[in-house]
This record gives sequence, C-alpha cells and structure tokens, in this order.
Amino acid sequence: MSTDLILLHAPSVYDFRQKTILYGPVSDLIPPSPVFEMYPIGLTSIAEYLEEAGYRVRIVNLAVRMMRDPHFNAEEMIKRLKAPIFGIDLHWMVHCHGSIEIARLVKKNHPTSKLVFGGFSSSYFYKELIERPEIDYVIRGDSTEEPFRQLMDCVVKKVEPAKVPNLVWKDSRGKVRENAFTNIPTDLSNVMIHHYDSVIHSVFRYRDLVSYIPFRDWLRYPITAVLTCRGCTHSCIICGGSAAAFRHIHHRDKPVFRTPEMVVQNIKRIERFSRGPIFVLGDLLQNGEDYANEILRLLGEHPVKNQLIFELFAPAPKEILRKMGEVAPNFCLEMSPESHDPEIRKAVGRSYSNEALEQTMDDALEAGCGRLDIFFMTGLSKQTTKSVMDTVDYCGYQLEKFKGDKRLSHFIAPISPFLDPGSLAYEHPEHYGYRVLFRKLEDYRQALVSPSWKYSLNYETEWMTRHEIAESAYEAIRRLIRLKAKYGVISKELAEVGEKRLDDAQAMMHRIDEILAGSNQSEELAAIKPGVDRINAFPVSEKIQLELPVGMVKLKVLSYLWSWATGK
Repeated sequence: MSTDLILLHAPSVYDFRQKTILYGPVSDLIPPSPVFEMYPIGLTSIAEYLEEAGYRVRIVNLAVRMMRDPHFNAEEMIKRLKAPIFGIDLHWMVHCHGSIEIARLVKKNHPTSKLVFGGFSSSYFYKELIERPEIDYVIRGDSTEEPFRQLMDCVVKKVEPAKVPNLVWKDSRGKVRENAFTNIPTDLSNVMIHHYDSVIHSVFRYRDLVSYIPFRDWLRYPITAVLTCRGCTHSCIICGGSAAAFRHIHHRDKPVFRTPEMVVQNIKRIERFSRGPIFVLGDLLQNGEDYANEILRLLGEHPVKNQLIFELFAPAPKEILRKMGEVAPNFCLEMSPESHDPEIRKAVGRSYSNEALEQTMDDALEAGCGRLDIFFMTGLSKQTTKSVMDTVDYCGYQLEKFKGDKRLSHFIAPISPFLDPGSLAYEHPEHYGYRVLFRKLEDYRQALVSPSWKYSLNYETEWMTRHEIAESAYEAIRRLIRLKAKYGVISKELAEVGEKRLDDAQAMMHRIDEILAGSNQSEELAAIKPGVDRINAFPVSEKIQLELPVGMVKLKVLSYLWSWATGK
C-alpha cells in the first residue's frame, strides 16, 4: 500500500537498550517511561490534516516498538518502510539524541526520500538541524499543518518550496534557505476536527496497532488528551511553553483558543472508542470565565462517561469548580504551585498566596473532585535544600488541614532532564539565578547518554549545584512517600516499593560517581548495567498513584474499529 508520508517517533536515546543510563526521577509524574516513548499530539493533528488533503500518512512509534520487544530492530523496519517523505518530531529536547540517530538511518536506507523535522525544539535549534546532512527541511512554529501540506505539494510536484511559510530548507545547490515565518494562525477551526479518528482508521489500514500506541502501557491505561489552545497567557520562567517562549520561538504574541464546541466535540469522539480518562489540556480560565463556562455548559448538555482531568494555572472561582463537579462527576484536578514558599512561587511566575491555593483546594473537594493532584518542583530560583524539605513539610500541613482526605495527592520532582530552551530562565539565566551548562544541540545529545541523570541536567542555580538538586530530590520524594503512607493516601506496601526504588537508585547514583572518578569507566559501567536496568524497570509508586480507574477499555477500542470497518 503506497504511503505519502511516514511520521517516525524516536526514543530519547536511540541505543538505550545497550547503554548504561540511570534515569532517575525524570518521568515519574507522566505516563511515559524515561525513554519518553509518547509522541506529541501534533503528530496526530498533522496526520489528520494531510489525510483530509488527500495524502496517506502513517505514524510509526519506534520507541514503543523498541521497548515492547527487546529483539526489535529499528533499522530493519525503517528499511521496509517506503515513502517519498519521512517526518521526525523533535518536540521535546529529550529526543534530540534518538531523533537524529533515526534520521541517519532513514537517509542511509532511503537516500532519495526527503526528511523533515518539526516540533518546539526543532523550531528553537533549526539552524543547527538544517546543517546536518540527513535533514532536508525544518518546519518552524506551533502550527505546522498548512506549511506541511504545502511542502507535500512541492515534493510531489518536484518544485522547490520557496513559498512555503516557516520552512527552512536546502536548495538544489545545497544552500540553506530560510522562508518567511508568516504562518501563525489565529483560528484553529480547520485542525483536529475529527481528532483521533484518522489515527484509528490508519491502524486498520496498515493493520498495525503497536506503531500507533502513544506510550508503552496505553492499552492498559488509555489516557487521552484534548487541546484547548496553542500558546499560553502565563510566563512561568522555567517553561518552554510559556507566553514568553511562544513569542520568542513561534512568533505568537497571544494564544489562540479552540472553540468550546470543538473542545467538547473532541471529548465526545474519544468517548466513542475509550472509557479511559481524558485530560483537557490548558487552564479553561486562560480565555476568561465566559470561555470556561461555555465549555462546562456544553459538557452538561453532552455528558461523557469518561473521567475528565482539568488543570488550573492559578486559583479558580468557587462557581467554576462547582460547575466542574456538576458536569464532570468525580473529575480530577491538577495544580502546580511549584513551591510552598509564595516568594519562590512568585519568582517562578506564579503569584498567588497559600491561602488562595488552599481555598481553591477546599472548593474543589467540596464540589466533588474525585482526586486533587498538587505538584511541586525542585531546582527553582531562590530555592535551597532546606526550602525543598520545607515544601514537603507543607504537604504534611495540607494533609493535616484537610484531615487526610484520600482524594488529595501531593507530588514533587526536579526540573529534569533539562531547563527548557526558550524559557525565560534559559534565555536570561543570570537574571533569574541560573547557570546554563549546555547551549549547543550536540551538547544535549551527549548529555542524554551520560551514565547518570545528574550529569544530564543542563543547569545549576545560585542556591543549588547539580549534586544538591539530585540529592535533595531523592530525599524530598522519600519524605513525601512516608507522609502519604502515614495519612493513608497510599498503602504501606506501595510506600515500601517507592522507598526501595529510591534507596537503590540513590546508591547507584553514588556508585556511578565513583566510577566516573576512576580510570576504568567503560568496563565498570558495563558491569553495573544489569543493576541499573533493574532500577530503571522498578515500579514507580508516583506513576501508579497517578493512574485513574479505566475499566474494560480494550473491548471499546476493538468495538470502535469494527464499527468503522463495517459501517455499522
């Protein structure tokens, strides 16, 4: 079957199965593993848009395939794939090693096919990427659907893409050309119309479910996401998706919001094939209370059985939370105050008091919130080791204040593996008290293959070294696990699993430090690889706690596929 475009998703490190790498708590609070096998939602949006334009698009999640089968050979599969154009996402910086290694394999095996990169990190490092011999095009921006369609037209017609907006490319003489950055849509009504439907249809077309799985355990825990906007109204200094970062990288002066009707339509379409939780990405209040109220009104008119996850970037009015409880019973709510200290929180870019935070928490629980997740971070501006431990103490204060309510869950993790390029702290480190250790793309590629996650951190602060950030993270997570077990938020058995993993990981981090200080590094790192792999594969108590009940979802997916195939 002919395919016009194949979109490949790489693991963070291409040869992760061979290398000795202690990952640490770099992905404990998100569904994917430290291999970061989850591809960005933009891949499905591009695939849908191009399918609507008449092109056949296939997504192949190489990272998931490599994780699920230790004998899977990525290069052999790449050899078998045939298309005039291959696309590789470099959205999150953590993929900068794997994505480029996969690009090399594509060009090696398909020298006449064109290769295009896209994503947030591609937009930031486009000048370095386009200089690489494997890469023919880089599409910049947060909305690349239409530029991608125009590029596809040019490749098919064999004409140079001189007028494709946002494109950086090499002409027939190998000269790098940079087209005008003019595609900054202020209307998203033409994208993600039938979101996920085209993915499911492609699964059936190519008879290849595994390549479309968003992350390794998705069939067991099929969480999905619905996007409300592109851009952000907030400028948190550590975030590569902040308002400041969008202006700097994507030339977007203000966010563009999807209509409430489209948001709810996507939620309803997901309900057709999944009973898993649905994460509504982006604070509904970013676009004002009227916008939030309209989405909630439509959800009231068109209720869904799935548990909905909402996020708040700041305290919310009680009435909004009450409506969430009415239209989405047992909803999950996520907030990230980052620190217990309002001064540190303000320095990060979130300026609100603990009293306001606690009032919103109280209102959410009263409104029927089924689970309330509160996230804190380490490695922040003005934060010391003592302040990190004080944050854990504050979690204990909240658990006491809310009488050990089992719906309340606290989490803490370091900014890792990288401080986001494009964020205010990365662009102006001295102003915010940071020291950025890597600037070049190749520096990041080498950092990702460091034997310990501590050495992949791309920053230190005036208040904490990389060593102190790593040590304090382990200690803070350990203390928080004990707190949650004390109040019965997690079982004693789960707490024991969590502590065992932390103790072994911290001891292994120290052992790697010793090896790196010696002269026989290669041999000794190879010797400890089985132990490192066991630690990396150990159950993550925080990840287990974050999962919501899902029920019999596999049958729902198969039922949807059958309904589509038969037209019933």
